[in-house]
Amino acid sequence: MIALVAGATRGTGRGIAVALGAAGATVYCTGRSTRERRSEMNRPETIEETAELVTAAGGTGIAVPTDHLDSGQVEALARRVRSEQGRLDVLVNDIWGGEHLWEWDTPVWKHDMDKGFRLLRLAIDTHIITSHHLLPLLIEHEGGLVVEVTDGTWAYNETHYRENVYYDLAKMAVNRLGFAWSNELRPYGGTGLAITPGFLRSEAMLENFGVTEDNWKEAKMSPEHGRAWMVSETPAYIGRGVAAIAADPDRQRWSGRSVESGDVAEAYGLTDVDGSRPQVWRFIREVLEAGGDAGPEAYR
Repeated sequence: MIALVAGATRGTGRGIAVALGAAGATVYCTGRSTRERRSEMNRPETIEETAELVTAAGGTGIAVPTDHLDSGQVEALARRVRSEQGRLDVLVNDIWGGEHLWEWDTPVWKHDMDKGFRLLRLAIDTHIITSHHLLPLLIEHEGGLVVEVTDGTWAYNETHYRENVYYDLAKMAVNRLGFAWSNELRPYGGTGLAITPGFLRSEAMLENFGVTEDNWKEAKMSPEHGRAWMVSETPAYIGRGVAAIAADPDRQRWSGRSVESGDVAEAYGLTDVDGSRPQVWRFIREVLEAGGDAGPEAYR
């Protein structure tokens, strides 16, 4: 399996890349943060680290520094994959990098407009540019898979305003891109879908709450967020789900759908690294929003 994870530096991208590596894939790990230069997010994680983790998991990790807003760089990336591998089986669009650009619960007239438009470019334009250059290679062999990574399914986001207009548009648009690719790939036997993780214990989130993966349950936050945090998941959870879809000969059953990591885990009998099967979106809908009385432990 030849895969490319665009935005593989950290979080879900890293989790997906490593899980594909564990399945034996050759994984191109792309992003802007390298050992020589950090992106505007100024985080320490690098694509080289991700590639090394892919290889350690049993695959072959290849780090390629790429700014996915630069069409020329993405075109060169596509040429390299074609030259070195001759095909592409899986494309994961996980590019984001907008955490520093958006403000919680801020109306459009108060939100910085330049930051908002930068967020939209990073969240949407990058995915389209990447697909424009990589899909011609992917469709040359029947059965290609494109996975769009977002926050919240189409069904959830359709009835919930996501924090501010820029974030709301970004996350709904990426869901729509998964549906778009399902239509454009159908004549070539391909599959396109969107997937969302739950409350993610990413590197940045653990750092934000002053905990590690070893003591994550000790994080201090509001009661509501604290209850949802108890149903949080590691990046490996969504990674295992994407790897399972990629290995499934009947993966077209997912095409056009917008799904949660928990949906995929349930379908394939997968668990997170601690053996649990978190269902945080279900917990949010049934308990936090609908007033159910079950505790977080019932959703793990």
